[in-house]
Amino acid sequence: MTAIVLQARLDSSRLPRKALLDLGGQPVIVRVMDALKRAPADKHILACPEDCLGAFAPLAERSGFIVMGGPKDDVLARYCQAVNTFAIDRVIRATGDNPFVFIDAAWTLEQASTALGADYAGYAGLPYGAGVEAVSAEALLRAGQEANLPEEREHVCPYLYRHPELFLLHRPLAPLKWRSPHYRVTLDTAEDYARAKALYAALDSVGEARYNGESIITSYSAYVVF
Repeated sequence: MTAIVLQARLDSSRLPRKALLDLGGQPVIVRVMDALKRAPADKHILACPEDCLGAFAPLAERSGFIVMGGPKDDVLARYCQAVNTFAIDRVIRATGDNPFVFIDAAWTLEQASTALGADYAGYAGLPYGAGVEAVSAEALLRAGQEANLPEEREHVCPYLYRHPELFLLHRPLAPLKWRSPHYRVTLDTAEDYARAKALYAALDSVGEARYNGESIITSYSAYVVF
């Protein structure tokens, strides 16, 4: 079984409560879930800290996501908890600050990594904030047992790609139609948020599919000033 597991929180120091900020009339986290819901995964799960359940649960239910509470700072443990709770075989890891995730690229990556039997997969060269990581449940559980550094627990996958002797890694360059590494579409600062609102408004005004990778790259260069 393949599951999209989305991590999100509310206590960002640079852009507080960014998951609940408005983006085109909906909270950012809803925009992320609506994009990810387009992927034909077996389950869609929002894994958040326990103290965020009250804020996220109604939004997750409305978007067709299962919400699950777990440790605040040990995000790797949160993912392992999801794997064990729902008997997941493969995880597509996404984050709540990426409302313009390229879901077509995400699903293509997952299919390729599954065919290769890769423990970890991630495209190089996508816009910052457009990508996901595809990980086997077995590799995540091993990392959960062995990873000790704080950044390996908080960011979930560093233990995997720091140990190529232990895990089969698939890190290809993204196809040209999705490749724009100098663009930034994540939400981490007030400047990012202003840019995201401008991009969303531009896409909405021209009637393009908001989450199609090619149209986002085209509109980003056409409408957003860097």
